[in-house]
Amino acid sequence: MEDNGLRDLLDRLFLQGSLSKAIISNRKRKTEESPLKVTIKPFDQKGTTRFQFERHYQKKVTHENLDPEDAIELAEQLLLNDFKQGDFKTTDGEYQVLVSKKGATRIKEVSSKKHLVDLTHDRKKNYILQDGEPVDYLVHLGVMSPEGTVYKKKYDKFRQINRFLELVEDVADTLKDNGTIKIVDFGCGKSYLTFALYHYLSVIRGLDINIIGMDLKKDVIDFCNDTAEKLGNENLKFICGDIADYVPGSDIDMVVTLHACDTATDIALVKAAQWGARVIMSVPCCQHELFSKIKNPELNGMLKHGIIKERLSSLVTDSIRGSILEILGYQVQILEFVDMEHTPKNIMIRAVRTHEAYRPETILEYKQLKSEWGLEELFIESYMGDYFKVQGEERF
Repeated sequence: MEDNGLRDLLDRLFLQGSLSKAIISNRKRKTEESPLKVTIKPFDQKGTTRFQFERHYQKKVTHENLDPEDAIELAEQLLLNDFKQGDFKTTDGEYQVLVSKKGATRIKEVSSKKHLVDLTHDRKKNYILQDGEPVDYLVHLGVMSPEGTVYKKKYDKFRQINRFLELVEDVADTLKDNGTIKIVDFGCGKSYLTFALYHYLSVIRGLDINIIGMDLKKDVIDFCNDTAEKLGNENLKFICGDIADYVPGSDIDMVVTLHACDTATDIALVKAAQWGARVIMSVPCCQHELFSKIKNPELNGMLKHGIIKERLSSLVTDSIRGSILEILGYQVQILEFVDMEHTPKNIMIRAVRTHEAYRPETILEYKQLKSEWGLEELFIESYMGDYFKVQGEERF
């Protein structure tokens, strides 16, 4: 579609009843008054289709119900003035709207997956896994009763699992269509999310998959293998080992690394890129490397406070990781996840390999990011070594 097709797209989706759900995100101005994202859903009100705009703020959620014409105007305004991205799920496919700093819009169809339009209002949260419907591994791991009721003390874990599966669902179609999909989960721990990933891709989606979970703790690995055997998950195995030492016997399609500490995340990202993984999903943890390295004279008023400097260094670290993955040919999204049990970190780096030509501007952006924070060579660069070169010239 052309840049001027935004209004045409909105008219078609809102007036012809083909919109299932939209999420407008990546705000331009990060203030307390601006919402983090806006979700749009159609609903039926006495035989008339209306649209609910759900604004998500840091500490509250507000709702506004609009007629189609007003909904079109507001959606257009939000995209052109307040946000940089819109994702639309429709009855004929999925579309993404990207807005540049100058206000130019680019619209592309990202998937041919079709979505039903549900006009039921105030419906129960449409989780992929439902409370009241028993799932074998959730019963075995003590998240729900044999009847399928989620235990109250485990509801946060249940919510986390569903959020993870939603993030997987968005990129599942990018995995290969034929042959076995091979997945590695670094730092799997007790593997609630590893079992969830296996259940979703194998049982719900019916894909041919093979998952290897890895952790340093032998007792954890023994527990996970015992659980997989009892559940009959033949293509789910767990091994004890270090991320840095793992050598796969074949190509890897997806790499998951949830809560790998500090530079272990960097190692996992580099290995995933070297293997040509189509999808990378990483929730970093305990980013220490840049704490003593970042400096910016204009932000001394913030950097003099340890807790603020710690949070800034974590954000800069993840921004750098995202930029490197873009240089390597990935489409990268930094998303909100659900807090892990042992850390307040709630950012996920989700990267999908593209087939687009190498873009030199990604290096310029990366160099500028490093320069702004006074950074020189980083661990992730030294760990990559000679792997990342373009026509004999190092990218960094």
